[in-house]
Amino acid sequence: MAETILEMKKIKKHFPGVLALNEVDFDLRKGEVHVLIGENGAGKSTLIKILSGVYKVDGGEIFIDGKKRTITCPNDAKTLGIGVIYQELSLLPLLTVGENLFLGQLPHKPHTFAVDWKRVYGESQQFLDKLGLPINSRETVKGMGIGRQQMIEVVKVLASNARIIIMDEPTSSLSDREIERLFSMIQMLKGKGISIIYISHRLNELWKIGDRVTVLKDGCLVKTIDDIDGITSDELVSLMVGRKFEDSFARADNYCDRNIETLRVENLTRDRVFENISLVAHKGEIVGIAGLVGAGRTEVVSAIFGVDRCDGGKVFVNGEQIAIKSPKDAIKYGIGLVPEDRKEKGLVLRMSVKDNVTLASLEQFMDKLGLVVNFVQERKKVQSFIDDLRIKTPGINQVVVNLSGGNQQKVAIAKWLCSHVHILIMDEPTRGIDVGAKEEVYQLMNELVKNGATIIMISSELPEILRMSDRIYVLHEGKVTGELSRAEATEEKIMHLAWNS
Repeated sequence: MAETILEMKKIKKHFPGVLALNEVDFDLRKGEVHVLIGENGAGKSTLIKILSGVYKVDGGEIFIDGKKRTITCPNDAKTLGIGVIYQELSLLPLLTVGENLFLGQLPHKPHTFAVDWKRVYGESQQFLDKLGLPINSRETVKGMGIGRQQMIEVVKVLASNARIIIMDEPTSSLSDREIERLFSMIQMLKGKGISIIYISHRLNELWKIGDRVTVLKDGCLVKTIDDIDGITSDELVSLMVGRKFEDSFARADNYCDRNIETLRVENLTRDRVFENISLVAHKGEIVGIAGLVGAGRTEVVSAIFGVDRCDGGKVFVNGEQIAIKSPKDAIKYGIGLVPEDRKEKGLVLRMSVKDNVTLASLEQFMDKLGLVVNFVQERKKVQSFIDDLRIKTPGINQVVVNLSGGNQQKVAIAKWLCSHVHILIMDEPTRGIDVGAKEEVYQLMNELVKNGATIIMISSELPEILRMSDRIYVLHEGKVTGELSRAEATEEKIMHLAWNS
């Protein structure tokens, strides 16, 4: 058995009114990938933030190499060889790769204040070459794909002499090829004796790279499993959610009314982005849009919603041709968009649940002159959405940044329900949320179409596309390469069209 390099014993952490971690034990061995899983709010992020020095521990002990250590700030963690790669990448896009790798610690020439750029780019290139990455250290980060940026984040952590690397949802924005490349790098790091704490909501990744897995729930340790091959995904989900898991994600009914066409797009084009996109959606229908990262899926729906301009094409709502030049126009015609990046584009994180829910529809709560808000009516409406969508929050005035990912997503959806939209575009609706929260989002989508709404759903997860869609459009390099009914769609057919092969 490999030596244990990290032990966290009886770790406790309190927040106002919440016991986030309750005497949690966790250990890490040299050269292993220890996967940490659990629902949103289970305590995963709190545990790694204690280890990385973002939070101070309220109880318990941390041992590294058998010696008790005190970690009070990120610099303490860095000194102990602990590095973190967060889901939201931290690179500065206008700087070069070398500048990002040496950020905050630029070397100077002897006896001067001048930066030793030769050393910056030379040592950076050595790191990149050593890891077999075809990246130029003098290249600017801006314009690089997410996959390459993820690799640079890994190099940045290694450049700080990290022996323990925490990876938080590292594959959430990567294509299949980029994921394979990342997994190859992880295997190489293991071979060099580097230990990795890996957090992911994608359970299938456990068996590809994990050595052990620890499950947390409600701030408590549920179980650490040494033999990953001896447990099934359903058993893991049962440990996470505290109940037997049944696949209720699949849609049991078809609520589509083929006689009522709610949205039609004809030959929508944006130069060098997408070309001649045509699709149709009906009342009570979930239309899936599939394709590889970079196929133009998000760009198409952004154009339909009026975020981006179009160079040609027509959009019809309820059979009437309309002109959408801005999101305000789209909302007027009953179209809403839950974006892929809910934190940056879907919500105002420092605002309350109430203010986020009514953000796009505040006018309905104002007097005839548009001067005074009826706060009683507003609060009543928001509370009804909290109850109906089962949003876990202490109250309507809770700041959204303090909610879990799944509950943030529900707030983003509630915003559009409050606006009375009947066409809801959902871009990666379950990205970054746990299995239990996914189930709730799926159930909500089913309720919406049952009540006559139309949903356009983009997803990179093929099981999600297949389970939830009535019809599927597949894009490749900005063009529709095929349309599949629910009955005929398979993962193989979708990937065949996505590769345009």
